[in-house]
Amino acid sequence: MNPRKFLAADTLRAYEDLSSRTLAAIPSALERLIYIASTRDYNSGLYHHEGLVARFGVSAAAQALESAHRESFHEVSLMPLRDLSNELEKYMKSSREESRAFLNVWQNLEPYRVAIPMRADSTIAELFMSNVKIALAILRLRLAAAPDPRSDALPPPSPDPQSLPPSRS
Repeated sequence: MNPRKFLAADTLRAYEDLSSRTLAAIPSALERLIYIASTRDYNSGLYHHEGLVARFGVSAAAQALESAHRESFHEVSLMPLRDLSNELEKYMKSSREESRAFLNVWQNLEPYRVAIPMRADSTIAELFMSNVKIALAILRLRLAAAPDPRSDALPPPSPDPQSLPPSRS
């Protein structure tokens, strides 16, 4: 079932504009989900995007964002774990945060919870939460198995034997 076929004409135009102008430029499904979720006010639950409001009005913009949010959420929630962990790793690297710090925050504070739409099916929301937790654990294992980049450096030079203090033998 395509949820877009139930959108009013002005909302559908706003949705198509959002998809072609904004979302198409975001490289991964996870990043799109995080972006769309960020357009929702955390206190009121209402979506807002200045560009869409200017072109299509408050109601059509909000409904288009909500529809895009639900669609993006379903896409990420049903993603195979391998794909989700790869997308999460790319997102982590693009954040410019140190990997261990990023993983600690995401595992302890669970900021990805704000990516769940308000009227999300509870089973899909649980699947999403579970999959993200597993993907984070996979990333932590990958990080632990990765060689320390500092170990690739050349060892410090050996001191010049003539500059060493005399041995006491």
